[in-house]
Amino acid sequence: MRAYRLMGIVNVTPDSFSDGGLFLEVDAAVSHGLELVAQGADILDIGGESTRPGAEPVPVEEELRRVVPAIEALAVGVGDIQISIDTSKAAVAEAALAAGASFVNDVTALRGDPEMAAVVAGSGADCCLMHMLGQPRTMQRGVGGPQYKDVVDEVKAFLGERMAFAVQAGIAEERILLDPGIGFGKTVEHNLELLRRLGELVALGRPVVIGTSRKSFLGRVDGEITRSRACSAGVPAADPTRLSGTIATNVLALERGASVFRVHDVGPVAAALASAAATLTGKWTANEATT
Repeated sequence: MRAYRLMGIVNVTPDSFSDGGLFLEVDAAVSHGLELVAQGADILDIGGESTRPGAEPVPVEEELRRVVPAIEALAVGVGDIQISIDTSKAAVAEAALAAGASFVNDVTALRGDPEMAAVVAGSGADCCLMHMLGQPRTMQRGVGGPQYKDVVDEVKAFLGERMAFAVQAGIAEERILLDPGIGFGKTVEHNLELLRRLGELVALGRPVVIGTSRKSFLGRVDGEITRSRACSAGVPAADPTRLSGTIATNVLALERGASVFRVHDVGPVAAALASAAATLTGKWTANEATT
C-alpha cells in the first residue's frame, strides 16, 4: 500500500479557475470522477463553490444542488474510494456526509461556519484544515500583495492553533489533515518558501495535503524562466507547462514529507510520484517482471 494518497478534483462549478463548467452536470461529474479513480485517485474531492481569487460566495441551496447528486451517484460507483466534500458551510457538509462523503475539506479551517466543527465531530469524518489569508474574493489584494513576517512560521502557528481548536471541539486528532493553502493569500515567493520548508509543517505530526495543481504561480515561474509569456499569470491553467510545474512541486513535496496530493491530472502525477517514491525508498511493486 502506498504511503501517500492522491486526491482527484471534481469541480461541479461554472467558474473554477481551471475547469469551471466542464463537469457541472451530474453525468459529466460522475464520468470524470470514475476516470480519476481509474487513473489512481484514492480520494475524490467534490466542490460546488469556487475558491479561486476573486470568487464570490454561492448560496447554500445552490451549492447543495450542485454537489449532493454527484456525491450520491459517485458513492455508489467508486467502491472503497473516499469521497470528500470541499465546502466551508456546515449545512452542505452535513448533506454531503449523509449522501456518502466521509471527508470534509474546509478552506476556512472551521472558521467560516460556527456549526462546522460540530458537524465534523458528530460524523467521525476526516477533516482537512487549510490556511488562507482573508477570503477567496480578497485574499490576493492589497498593495504589494499578501504580507507575512515569516510565512512558514505564521502558517505553522495557524495550523497548530486550528488543530487544537478542532480537537477541543471533539474531532479526533487522527482524523485531522493540514494544508498550507498554496496560492490562498500568498505570493509566488510565499508559495515557494512553504514548499521549500514543508518539513517544518510536517513536524506538526499530521498528514500534510498539498494543492499546487495548475495554479497561477506555476505559470508565473515558467513565464519568468522562459520570458515567452505575456499574460499576467504567466501561462494559462490548461497549458502543459502548468502540468510540468504541478508534477515537479508534488514530487518535491513528497520528498519533504507530504502525504496527500490534490490534483486535476491524476494519471501523470500518480506516475511521477510512484517513480519518486521508489527512488526515495528503494521499494517498488509491479504486476509482472520487466527487463
